[in-house]
This record gives sequence, C-alpha cells and structure tokens, in this order.
Amino acid sequence: MLFNSFNFLIFLPVVFIGYWLFYKNFKLQNILLLISSYIFYGWWDYRFLSLIMLSTIVDYFVGLQLFKSNKQGLKTTWLWISITFNIGILGFFKYYNFFIESWIESLKLLGYHTENNWMLKVILPVGISFYTFQTVSYSIDIYKKKLPATKDFIAFATFVSFFPQLVAGPIERATHLLPQILSNRIYNYANISKGVKLMIWGFFLKLVVADRAAIYVNAVYNHVEQHDGLSFIAATILFSFQIYGDFAGYSLIAIGVAKLFGLDLMTNFCRPYFASSISEFWTRWHISLSTWFKDYVYIPLGGNRVVKWRWLFNLFITFLISGLWHGANWTFVFWGALNGCYLILEAIVFKRRRDGIFNIVFTFILINFAWIFFRANSITEALYIIKKIGTSPGKLYIGSGDDITASIYAVLAIAIVLSVEIKKEFFNSLWSVSQNKVELIRLTGYAVIIYLIIYLGVFGDSQFIYFQF
Repeated sequence: MLFNSFNFLIFLPVVFIGYWLFYKNFKLQNILLLISSYIFYGWWDYRFLSLIMLSTIVDYFVGLQLFKSNKQGLKTTWLWISITFNIGILGFFKYYNFFIESWIESLKLLGYHTENNWMLKVILPVGISFYTFQTVSYSIDIYKKKLPATKDFIAFATFVSFFPQLVAGPIERATHLLPQILSNRIYNYANISKGVKLMIWGFFLKLVVADRAAIYVNAVYNHVEQHDGLSFIAATILFSFQIYGDFAGYSLIAIGVAKLFGLDLMTNFCRPYFASSISEFWTRWHISLSTWFKDYVYIPLGGNRVVKWRWLFNLFITFLISGLWHGANWTFVFWGALNGCYLILEAIVFKRRRDGIFNIVFTFILINFAWIFFRANSITEALYIIKKIGTSPGKLYIGSGDDITASIYAVLAIAIVLSVEIKKEFFNSLWSVSQNKVELIRLTGYAVIIYLIIYLGVFGDSQFIYFQF
C-alpha cells in the first residue's frame, strides 16, 4: 500500500480510530498495529508476509537466547545465526541474479562462454533491506548488552513491521522504538497536530517536488542518446531534488503517521544540501542508514581508532557496502565507492571543519556528480553523460506541452522548499508561518500547501524511489 494512494486515505483513519478506542490497553493497540501493518505490507504481495514473519520469529528467539546465555562462545553463535539468516535472505532475493550475471560476464571477458541457466525469476520483496537491518541491529544490541530481549512477541513483531516506516525507513533501533511499543501511549492533540503537519509537508515534497521533477529527469535519463550536456546538468540537479523530495517526503510522512499513534521515529533528513563537506552531508542525509552503517560496519572495522591507512580503508569499504545495499547494479557500487573516495580525499586534504557558501556549493556539485551514477541505467550511460557534460553542452532540452509545465512547477516547488530550508538553516529566529502564535496564520499557511498539493501534485500511485532498495 502506498502513502499516496486512495487505499491509504481510507486505511489510515480506520486504523487511527480503532487504535485510540483501545487507549487504555497498549497490548490491544499493539495487536491492532501488527494486524494493520501486515495488511499494509501484504497489499503489494501477501506471499512476502511469510518472509517478514519468519525473520521476526527467528530474531525473537535468537534475542531470548542471546540474553540468557552466559557463555561468550554460545552468544556469538546465536548472533551469527541471526546475521546469517537475515543477510542470507536479503542476499538471495536482492543479489543472487546480480552476482550470477556478473560472474558470467567476467567469464566472457576471460574468453569462456557459458549458458545463462543459473538465473532465477526472483522478485525483490518491498522493504526487505530495511526490516532485515532493523532485526539484525536488535540481535547485535542484545549481544552488546545495550538492551534486554523482550518476551512480548506481539510487541517485537510490531517493532519489526510497524507500517509507517516498514518499507522505506527510517531504520529504527530497538533501543529507541521498542520501549515505546512496550508502554502506554497517551492521546495528545498537540502531538497529533504536529504529525498531520509533517505529513502535509511530506506529501508536498513527494507529490509536487519529486514527482514533478521526475517527469523531466526521466525524459532525459531514459533517452540519453537524444540529449546534450546542458540537459544532463539540468536533469541531474532536478534529480537531486527529486530523490530528496521523494525520500525525505516519505520519511516525514512516516514520522507524522507514527505521531498519530503516539510513537516517535528518528529524524532522517536535516537539510542535507546545506552541508559544507561530504562528511557533513552524510550526517544530514538518510541519517538512520548512515548511523546504522557507522555503528554496525564502520566501528566494528575499527573506525578511526586504527592506523591512518586502515581508517581510510574502513571509510571506503563502509561506503562501498552502502552503495551495494542501495541496489543490485554496478552503478550503485560505483556511487558508493565514489563517496568513499570523496571522504578519503577530504580526510587527507582537510584537517579542520570548513564552512561558508563556497564549500556548500562545492559539496553540492560533488554530490550531484555522484548522483549521475546513482540515477543512470548503467555505468556506460553514466560515463556517456559525463562525457557529454564535459565536451558537448549543446542545447538545453525544454520539453513540450505537459513536460514544460511540469518543469516550471517543479522549479517553483523547489524554490518554495529552498526558501523554507534557508530560513531554518540560517535565519531560524525570523518570523515563521508554521510557528506563528496566531492560529489563523498557521492554518492559512498549511491550507496554501494543501492547495498546492491538490493543484500541482502528480497523482496516480507513483512509487517511492527507495522502494526498489
């Protein structure tokens, strides 16, 4: 089920009303949330419910064994059962065909030709990259004695499958979300009001910014042979706001929906395009994933507490794995490796924090260059695009008819987002519509955003970009 669908428009109020009818019993609320989450997830393909249920059962019992085990060797064994099971499922469904195809292509380069009989018709389950990371972190945190294992299976299953953040994050930690699920929630109008406002802004980012920008981006990136450098520059910049609007929009909707049920999810984006360095960008972009890789990959590798060459290696390998996590395509691997190289060069060249508008613009340019590989359909097309940008600026593709209108609307929507975020980033003490003490002014501001969503939004159940990951 999609947030931007008619089905969700009916689903959410029904669950909300039923949930607060049980406000005196959080266990009944959890049962309702669990059932609702399975309905939400099963709306795509009910067959994949078995995977999330199996992952939940395995990690629930592994968690109990980890918590009660006194022998270090036994605890380590249980931890590896969790890691192997979850990463194994993720690896099979997401990477099996990718690695088989890559192996066959490698043999061809060596002069060996073989039949492609090993490929399977494997469908990628929506959200598998997110909930497997969430359950693995639960087992690791118990192993590290950061939290006790819960004996409440319903609560744990609700934590794994909580529908607002199930399919595209934020990737929650059990240390943060599970205690909330295991305690009473209080109906709070102010909290619900804040949740609705976050949802409104999230829908604006998705339906107006991301989906309008996508029309131009797709027209250029899906027909690279028809375009020149200026068109690729424009499309790449629009893509940077498309993916931001799409993913930050999803995260805000998820956080807002969670607040309707008295639950808090972690902040996932914090104005990333105002970062003045690559390292700062990754503290602002997809924060839940960045911190996950930091805590469960980078630090276990040794982090920066090792000799310098090993520290730089740890940076690179962490982002290489992060790139592979994003998708079974060499474009994502190269994108991750490129970000790793950025960080290595930054660590070698710059010894202290850099601020200022020049560094913000320079960081934005580097991020956009990396986005070329993220968005391109292949490495070959990415290199072609870069060549065109450097050697053949040509004419700027404008489009025709609806494409021109969509591009204009996208630019106007981006301008609105930038004006809001510039105010928050640099002038937070100035007058604000959303935080104004006069309720009429606040309501008018959100009414304008709702009007823009209805008038400019692209409707039609468009997928969120990160669903493919």
